Amino acid sequence: MSTPSTRLPEGRYGRSSDQRADRTLKIVGGVLAVLLLGLVGWLGYHYVAQNEISAEVIGFDISDDAVKVHLEVHKDAGVDGYCTVRSQSEDGAEVGRADFRFDRDATRVDEVVTLRTTSPGTTAELVGCHTD
Repeated sequence: MSTPSTRLPEGRYGRSSDQRADRTLKIVGGVLAVLLLGLVGWLGYHYVAQNEISAEVIGFDISDDAVKVHLEVHKDAGVDGYCTVRSQSEDGAEVGRADFRFDRDATRVDEVVTLRTTSPGTTAELVGCHTD
């Protein structure tokens, strides 16, 4: 005795609706992926191209009530801005935070700034730089 088949005969009813739905979902997914990639690229370009001031910590020296931070700042000529630096204690608590202004016309500023702390700090971290 044979068991009845629940499949439709091949070629009799055309493409199944599941195949059409799969194709539609693939197309919609591809379009959304391209749009997302374009958005991420545009946001990345906008962030890099519009950032007129940036800096990095070259080194730092720690004392009981201050941290001397060596900053190298890169900016467009004529742009005024500031960079925020912070220090943390050994247990991770923030012991100092300050903004340091960079108003010179130079495009590269190499400066040592002093960050006053409430207790001995163990780090010097550049939080970020912003234009006025």
